[in-house]
Amino acid sequence: MSNTAAIHETKTGYWGGGESPYNVSWGKLYMWIFLLSDAFTFSSLLIAYGTLRHKFEGSWPIPGDVFHHFPFYHGEIKLAYVGLMTFILIMSSVTMVLAVEAGHRNSRKEVMIWLFLTIIGGLMFVGSQAWEWYHFITGSEEGKMVGGKLIHGANLTINEYGNPLFGDFFFFITGFHGFHVFSGVCINTIVFTLVAKGFNDKKKDYELVEKVGLYWHFVDLVWVFVFTFFYLI
Repeated sequence: MSNTAAIHETKTGYWGGGESPYNVSWGKLYMWIFLLSDAFTFSSLLIAYGTLRHKFEGSWPIPGDVFHHFPFYHGEIKLAYVGLMTFILIMSSVTMVLAVEAGHRNSRKEVMIWLFLTIIGGLMFVGSQAWEWYHFITGSEEGKMVGGKLIHGANLTINEYGNPLFGDFFFFITGFHGFHVFSGVCINTIVFTLVAKGFNDKKKDYELVEKVGLYWHFVDLVWVFVFTFFYLI
């Protein structure tokens, strides 16, 4: 095919080669493929959780009766702390959107500000999750008699609150998601350092920020499903 014919086909809507037909870089494409595979993993975990919860409905703990602690408050506020964690993570998604938008305008200073706030939000979420794990493991002062033994809290074999499978799923699902958030914080920190050193200005391209933004939004979206299926339903 001659160059003239190739140009004619391109102008008439045919792909002439030499560039992505969908205007998507290979980096974004690979990120989407990774996120899709990760979505299958989380979906499988939540489906398994829902199946076993339905099977052992009689002994399954009610999340509101388990997660009712709140820092510096000695009473009980059901799911208030996990609600605060959710709000923090959603706000970090907002700051990431603003970082990507600033990158489109090649505003390095604004990208650094919003990325920094996203990192802080991620660290706050991970720290809050560690606090929640601590109270779940230590349990209440009263405990519960199970098989003639006084049980406090939960681990992978015993559970003060009810069926031990609840603890297994809690540690695995929230831990797996927490690992994703911590990984996102590390990646965002690396990108923040590159932006601060002018790496993106030299390339005249802030697509790197957009790619890590896709990952961060995915992590936030997954938590919405975890929060809904694990804590609310």
